[in-house]
Amino acid sequence: MVPRVWHAFRLIGTGFARMFFVIFGVVVVSLMFLYVYGYLLSSPYIRLERVVFQGVDGELKDELLEMANLDFDLSLLAINLDELKERLQAHPWIGSVDLEKRFPHTLRIRAEKEEPLALVNLDHFFYMNRRGKVFKQAVGLDSLDYPVVTGISTEDEEKERQLQVALEVLRVVEAEHPPWCLDNLSEIHVRKDGNVSLYFTFLHAEIQLRGTDLALKMADLKRLVEHLNSEGRIPMVRSINLNYGDAAAVSFRKG
Repeated sequence: MVPRVWHAFRLIGTGFARMFFVIFGVVVVSLMFLYVYGYLLSSPYIRLERVVFQGVDGELKDELLEMANLDFDLSLLAINLDELKERLQAHPWIGSVDLEKRFPHTLRIRAEKEEPLALVNLDHFFYMNRRGKVFKQAVGLDSLDYPVVTGISTEDEEKERQLQVALEVLRVVEAEHPPWCLDNLSEIHVRKDGNVSLYFTFLHAEIQLRGTDLALKMADLKRLVEHLNSEGRIPMVRSINLNYGDAAAVSFRKG
């Protein structure tokens, strides 16, 4: 009986010993890993020494570098790319950011600057980008030399739909040659029913149509205006309504 009990104790003791050495080994490896990782975070061999910007320069580049708040005493491993990307994309003129660590000493920041396509009147003027998104209020010395989109609702869902109508109109006009080009488009008034009123700087008349129909009716509009111009009646035109199928209704000023 005694030998069996002694054998059992030996087995239990051996099991505890093995468990102890396993745990001890795990602790030692973990501590070594933490030590190595801590060393690498401040290692001079992979220390951040150079930041390369692509897509931006000048004042915007300086602003992004300040927002990045990088610590050049730490290594590239210490940089959290997700947090850094979030900080940089908070800049109103930045649409997207791509980051890359290039060991041993370089961080590459590729930023895409927002490109305004129009101004949107929402109590104040805001820039709209090429995706139909409002991204920044125009203030101070910001340029206002863009077509203005008016009539936009303050309700989010309705506003989104109206901005997409305006975007479709802008894309059609952008593809045209002068005088029907984007530089000569002064205003797009978008109604809730999807109809729009267009105003060009060279034509002192309101052009009415459904916004989604402009691509189909652009050729007819140009032919009509050329015809009215050849007859010397353009200065008298008050509005052109293209919402009559294949026909158009022209309203003239009195006198």
